This record gives sequence, structure tokens and C-alpha cells, in this order.
Amino acid sequence: MAKRERVMRMSVEQPLWRALAGYRVLTVLYAIGLFATAYDKFARPWVAVAFLAFLFVWTLSTLPRVAGAANCTRRFLAADLTVALAGIMLTRVADSGARIESGGPTLPSIWTAGAVLAFAIKGGWRWAAFASTLVAAANIIERGAPTRDTVHNVILVWVASIAIGYVVEVARASERTLARALEIEAATRERERLARDIHDGVLQVLAMVQRRGSALGGEAAELGRMAGEQEVALRTLVSGGLVPVSRVSEDAAQGAVVRAVDEPDDEDPAGDVDLRALLAPYATARVTFSEPGAPVPLAQAAARELAAAVGAALDNVRKHVGADARAWILVEDEPDAVIVTVRDDGPGIPEGRLAQAEGEGRLGVALSIRGRLRELGGTAELISVPGQGTEVELKVPKVSRGKATTR
Repeated sequence: MAKRERVMRMSVEQPLWRALAGYRVLTVLYAIGLFATAYDKFARPWVAVAFLAFLFVWTLSTLPRVAGAANCTRRFLAADLTVALAGIMLTRVADSGARIESGGPTLPSIWTAGAVLAFAIKGGWRWAAFASTLVAAANIIERGAPTRDTVHNVILVWVASIAIGYVVEVARASERTLARALEIEAATRERERLARDIHDGVLQVLAMVQRRGSALGGEAAELGRMAGEQEVALRTLVSGGLVPVSRVSEDAAQGAVVRAVDEPDDEDPAGDVDLRALLAPYATARVTFSEPGAPVPLAQAAARELAAAVGAALDNVRKHVGADARAWILVEDEPDAVIVTVRDDGPGIPEGRLAQAEGEGRLGVALSIRGRLRELGGTAELISVPGQGTEVELKVPKVSRGKATTR
């Protein structure tokens, strides 16, 4: 069956784009009306008529551009801001010097703020600060000197645009958090549903096959043993939960727009992983895995090396004790270290046997276990009492090579 992909779109910033489109239309009409009431006072009214006609056409033709973040590209923002700056500078050409010095409005008037707000909604407060600074410089140049009214208007646009940009950034972060929470909730419900179905069906069948196979003996006993191993593995998967599908934002400017993607295991080598997830696959009918109820975060490289050391310890159990040997894995999450203990019910290791094996060139314990832990700044202690099994204690500090794991 084809993979079904579900896209969730939640964007509280969309009303801001609609409001911006309405603002641009209203302000261009306001700029035209403002010019019409003072037509006879302009030194070169034909310059103002040409610019305002262009501004009117530009505003209407670019409405689809400000309908959403996807269409509002950087190239459009640059062109839109250029139109606003050009209108401010053309005011000195179209209007008389006396009107400009007395505080007369620029040709685009308050339409200029719409160009700055587009920067704020699209890119946040940093983009807004950049655009508003350029508009402020153009206004001061047009006036010839920083008058009180000019400074007041510049600061008003600067503060308002930066505030709106910051609010948009906070809203996007909140949307992403909400989207992730909804995904986890949906994955949890799906896990519980699958757990019920599996428990009612598959696990009961596997348990019955194990019991019947052990009772019949022979080849049926081997089949029962395999069914028991699969039952343990399946119970571990169900109890550990299903990992929610990763989500990434399709466009950072669209808020919490999420799409199902595959998440590579080594996407962030410096990040933390839950050690329990790496050790859980070792659990079988013969290997009991005991873990804390909370995640055990560890740096990804350290967690993988520690899991490999546990695998090497279990390989030694199967090789030297036998395939039917029982083993136990215990994970302890201490404040400053993670301790993993691997214990078996074998006959133990005779005194001096490890040193003899190293002398003969068999370095399984020395390299596969102790060597891995040594590179992580940890330790591997092996305790063996003849007739009472062997215990390997692997200890890895949470601060390795100067980097602390995130808790």
C-alpha cells in the first residue's frame, strides 16, 4: 500500500497577510486623495501623477504577492521597498521646497509602512529593522534635516515593524510546538491502538506456540523457542512505543506547516539519543532488559559505542557459555554517568584466563569492550566468580571530551 502523507497547515500569520493586502490598497488610495487635495500646490504635479499612477498599478498587480509568505519572495520585497524609497526621493522633484520644509507628506505617504511590514511578516524583526532603517534614511534625506515630525514618524515605523516582526517569530515558534505536540498525541493514540490489537492477537498466539512447543519437544521445542524470542522483541517494541514520524517545516515563513519525512539516524552526530532505544533490540527470550522509566540521554557517538560494547559482552556470553545461557542487561542513569551492567548465569571465568587470552592474541574483551569505553573516558569492570556467572559493568561519564550531554 502506498505511503499516505498527511500535511497539517496551521498559520496564525495568514490573517496578517490579508490585513497587509488591505492596508496597501487603502493607503494607495489615501496617497492619491492626499495629492488630489493639494494638486495646485505642487511645483511639478505631472511627476506626482506619474508616480502615483505607477504606484496604483503596482499595488493592485502585486496583491497576489502579499497573499502569503510563499509568494512574497526576497526579490519582490526588494523591488517593493525600492518603489517606496523612490517615491520618497521623488517628493523633492514633484513638490515645492516650502511644502517639504513645512512638513508636507511624501508622495507614497503611509503606503511606505506597508513595504516595511511585509519585511516584518516575512522575515521577522531583523528584516523589519533593516527595511525601516532604509526608509528612515530616505525620509531624513528627503527632508534635508532630521526634524521633530520626521524623527517621530521614523521611530514609530521602526518600533511598530520590529514589534510585529518579533510577534510573528514568537507565533511561528508556538505553532511548531503545538504541531509537534499534536503529532506526539496522535502517535501515542496509534501506539495504544496497535498495542491493544497486538496484545489481543499476535502476542497471545506467540505465547501459545511457545508453551505448546516446549511441551511437545523436538523440532516443536525449537519453534517454541523462536516464538518466545519474537514475543519478547514484540513486547519490547510495543512497551517502548512507536517513534513518531519526524516533521519539518516546509517553509519557515508559513508557520507550523509540517510534512512527513524520513529522519536519518546520523543527522546530528553531536546530539543526544535515548540509550534505551539502542539497547532494547538486544532483549530476547534469553536476555532480560531492565531500563529506567525515563529516557537516558547520551551523546550519540558515546551511546553507539556503549551499545556496541554491550553487544560484544553478549557475544561473549553466547560464545563461552552457550546459546541457551541467560543474560541480564541493567541500565542505571546516575547524575554524572550512565552505567550498564551485563550479567550471565554461566560458570564464570577462571582466574587468570583473561590475561592468558590477551597473551594468546584473543583481545575480544580488551578491545571490543575496554577499548571502546576507554575512548569515551569510561571504564569497564569485569567481575567473575567461578560457578556464579560473570558480570561486566560499563560506565560512561555524561561529560565526554569536554562536551556535556543535554538533559
